[in-house]
Amino acid sequence: MHLLLGILVAIIMFAIMVAVHEGGHFLAARAVGVKVNEFAIGMGPLILKKEKNGTLYSLRAFPVGGYCALEGEDTESEDEHAFHNRPAWAKALVLVAGPLMNFILAYVILAILITYIGTSAMPVLSSVEKDSPAYLAGMRAEDTITEVQGKATPDGNDVREAIHDAAEAGDSVMVTFEKPDGSINKKEIAFATDDNGNKIIGVMFRSHHNLLTGMKQGLISCFTMEKEMLVILGKMIIGQGSTQDVVGPVGIVTVVDQTTQAGPLNVFYLLALLSLNLGLVNILPFPALDGGRLLFVIIRAVTGHRITDEMEGRIHYAGILILFSLMILITLKDIHTFILN
Repeated sequence: MHLLLGILVAIIMFAIMVAVHEGGHFLAARAVGVKVNEFAIGMGPLILKKEKNGTLYSLRAFPVGGYCALEGEDTESEDEHAFHNRPAWAKALVLVAGPLMNFILAYVILAILITYIGTSAMPVLSSVEKDSPAYLAGMRAEDTITEVQGKATPDGNDVREAIHDAAEAGDSVMVTFEKPDGSINKKEIAFATDDNGNKIIGVMFRSHHNLLTGMKQGLISCFTMEKEMLVILGKMIIGQGSTQDVVGPVGIVTVVDQTTQAGPLNVFYLLALLSLNLGLVNILPFPALDGGRLLFVIIRAVTGHRITDEMEGRIHYAGILILFSLMILITLKDIHTFILN
């Protein structure tokens, strides 16, 4: 039963990400005077449709994509509102708007999540797990951690990062903490391991719920996650990555199913992560992707008419074939990894 729920949640997540992405293209196209022939959520056979102001709005059978069909995007057109008849800056704006909207979606989700969950404005403990390493070292609720590994920790996030770094470097951490009566204690605390294999000392911090803090931390989280994605992508390009780092629709549904069982907050966090992934992948300078089309806009702005619409269209068509081939291979790999094994 939970698998059906996971599939449903995955479909909704795909629909949200695609609607936001293609909605960015749509709004930017309308803003710069480009005619939009069709705005579609999903791929394949048509399920629902409605035409308004010259644009066909459609819902299609397979919820694994979508598109915003612009007049004159891949073919020549005499229409003055065709994509290829607009100036380079307008084309660039339309192409960048999709990935940008995915980034904005992720940022809004993370900012709300961080605000709701709260951040540790002060390194004051709200609780200490009984019989945990911290408890055995004498730490209690209302104690304040002032230093980790000899370095000052002015807020709870600093403490978390310092303890995380210490856990990666060794099996213990030096913590200085102040009691409510002002007495100072300095202890070497050995890490314990939780059910997920993470090294912990067993402390919780007071939560601080502030929208401005959530907005700031949400932006930091977005850039941190994008940086990590770029590192993984770079490793794959130079042959140091693993195919296990890449999943297609089958793998994503499996991850969504597992995440759904962990609770709604985790689902929203995963949605933010997937939205950032979608935006990053689409801005890559590969034919048929937004980044590839943007690259051609720049090249044609510099070289003039040396590259025709027909030539560019053929290159993007080849890119689509390569992307579909990769998707098939990834899907087969996912079926073997997540279903057959």
